[in-house]
Amino acid sequence: MRERNIPRVEAYAESCRTEQAELLRTLGRLPAPTKSEELRAEFCRDWLTSQGAEDVYIDEAKNVICALGCEEGRDMIVFAAHTDIVFPDTETLPMREEGNRLYAPGIGDDTANLVNLLLAARYLIQNKTEFACGVLIVANACEEGLGNLDGVRAVFDRYGSRIRGFYSFDGHMPMCCNGAVGSFRYRITCRTTGGHSYGDFGRSNAIHLLCGLVEELYQIEPPQSARTTFNVGRIEGGTTVNSIAQEASMLYEFRSASQDCLEEMEKKFRAVLEKWQDCGGTFTVELLGVRPGDGPLDREELNRFTGRSAQVIHAFTGKEARIIASSTDSNIPLSLGIPANTIGAVKGGLAHTREEWVELDSLPAGLKIALALMLEYEKE
Repeated sequence: MRERNIPRVEAYAESCRTEQAELLRTLGRLPAPTKSEELRAEFCRDWLTSQGAEDVYIDEAKNVICALGCEEGRDMIVFAAHTDIVFPDTETLPMREEGNRLYAPGIGDDTANLVNLLLAARYLIQNKTEFACGVLIVANACEEGLGNLDGVRAVFDRYGSRIRGFYSFDGHMPMCCNGAVGSFRYRITCRTTGGHSYGDFGRSNAIHLLCGLVEELYQIEPPQSARTTFNVGRIEGGTTVNSIAQEASMLYEFRSASQDCLEEMEKKFRAVLEKWQDCGGTFTVELLGVRPGDGPLDREELNRFTGRSAQVIHAFTGKEARIIASSTDSNIPLSLGIPANTIGAVKGGLAHTREEWVELDSLPAGLKIALALMLEYEKE
């Protein structure tokens, strides 16, 4: 870490304290369901433009892209935070403030981190910072749930061969994610003839068959070479209490940081499913999403990359970085062998609930982390 940057990073963050909280209050009220992030994308584009950004636009994936010194052919580093939240609201989001805490759906995941990305980017824009490589600021769409990381996928589809490193601001301090927990997600549907619960008693019931499939899926022994998990997260179907269900479906996933383990689980899942075909009903499978696990990474290079992040986190939080593997936007670069970290830049709790909260006093430390990491790439 470049120690000489600490004084100016601290001074800038302190100067933003009041504005930072107000920007969070404004942005945090804007709805942003996954795949419907237009309001936040337009806000971020217009805000960056108002701060002096010259090369900023919304791409076809609803990502806000702000390019700094990214002339054609130049290598680049990406700094990102996602605009979407897990809730389907399309009207203004509820918000309340109690003492040092601001409560709202998605306020920490990922709105507060997004605010820190924007304010750090403004420093670079207004100070006309010169970099040793291009810097791409991205407020990306589709991180949550079945967004399948499509926003970051689009960034790598366009710029992938030029990207040498990737940072995403997401989660809570002092987290630093440097491993990709991949996943396969499915909707499995069972269909039968169905009928009347009394008059047609004995016919196959789609709910019964689906429950049998679930029971057998839970007998699968996951691979032991890396932590591998599975889950049935939703089940629905049937019509009334006196009807033999014609249709029932469930949502099923398995996860692992190992691509080999994911592929092994896929084979085991398909084998179980095959056994249940034509046992009184028909099963169909829809692949809802794939998040890739770690790819062909140079571990020494990734450790150096993560070590720099850990130094910055410690400098501004006083805590050792909590190094973990998780499922984040960094999955995409890590799967491609590109060093990446997802870094928490706020303190808070109850993520993915409507009672989520952040500590307003933690925002400046998060901004310091974001800006200090960006300034690591400043031209000497």
